[in-house]
Amino acid sequence: MIDFGSEVRTALKAQGRSLRGTAKELHYDVSYLSRVLNGKQAPSPELIQALNEYLGLSLAVEDCGSKNDEMDAWELARRVQASDVGNATLERLELSFDRLAMAYPKSQPEDLLRQVRKHAGYVVKLLDGKKTLSEHRRLLVLGGWLWLLGATVHVDLMQDDAATARLETAATLAREAGHSEIEAWCFETEAWRVLTDGDYVRAIDLARAGQQVAPAGTSAMIQATAQEGRANARLGNVGETYSAIDRVQSLSAAVGTPDTPEHHYRYDPAKSLSYTATTLAWLGDAEAEPYAREVIKRLGPSEDPAHWPRRVASANIDLALALLKQDRLDEACDSAQKAILSGRVVPSNHWRALEVVKAVEARQLPEASDLREAYRTLKAIES
Repeated sequence: MIDFGSEVRTALKAQGRSLRGTAKELHYDVSYLSRVLNGKQAPSPELIQALNEYLGLSLAVEDCGSKNDEMDAWELARRVQASDVGNATLERLELSFDRLAMAYPKSQPEDLLRQVRKHAGYVVKLLDGKKTLSEHRRLLVLGGWLWLLGATVHVDLMQDDAATARLETAATLAREAGHSEIEAWCFETEAWRVLTDGDYVRAIDLARAGQQVAPAGTSAMIQATAQEGRANARLGNVGETYSAIDRVQSLSAAVGTPDTPEHHYRYDPAKSLSYTATTLAWLGDAEAEPYAREVIKRLGPSEDPAHWPRRVASANIDLALALLKQDRLDEACDSAQKAILSGRVVPSNHWRALEVVKAVEARQLPEASDLREAYRTLKAIES
């Protein structure tokens, strides 16, 4: 049996390429690539294909062609129906978008972005063909969702220019289709992007704009309210923060649990636990602890971080901040270490991990050096 890691390392050495340089060229996290090449994590089909193309290899791609095969099948069905678009093609595309949105919590951002690009490209192709007015609107809506999801992944990867461009396109498609929920999500996503950049006042303005556009009772309304609360927490606006928390809990209780709670754009009331944990942690309220622990209990029963959704890593950061406030230093360091080493903290959340590292260093704790080294590994992709 071919050792995937050995084959790739041999090719890298022979071609004079570094692991870090390769990760940067292929837009993968260097720590993820290192885990794969050392046999600690299975390579995704997309990564195998990317390395084959980059290094001129012909390693087994397993199911890597499945998505292309799927689209080829759609294309054949479309031609058989003698239609430029066709209801069957649209239904399959809509189902595929839902699968991508449900994969978001656990997927490697780079892998998900490749799939979003493929599907978005297919939508563009169909938009150029003959179609009914109804089909045209459905394609606009599909394009809006796909460009929005792509923007969300770009935000996770801290690719601000690409995120902004995709959000502008998604908003344009949403307005053209008269789809106010997608437009509201665009405001919400941009609010999160500027919040991670430290522009909390602007984040509040965008979050409120999203609430004004969002249809009542929708997931976009809830999430935009949540972003307003987070930004107020960063500003230390206690009253406004607690008001937003109460509104999110009330709104989320009213929507009920969706059939697919893992879907990024369908608000699951359980997400309010994660939201409350983060918001209270940023406010410096020790009450963040029980919320963070409940998130970890519900979503992260496995001791293997590779199986965690990203919310579990975030909850461990929230827990660390809450424990530091209570001077429970050993527990705080343990939670922070788990989050940082999990491989589930995306670049847009690195700054949150850094806050814990700096707090531990300021207290001159013995764990500080190990925590700082783990953080350096986490940040390796940016160097």
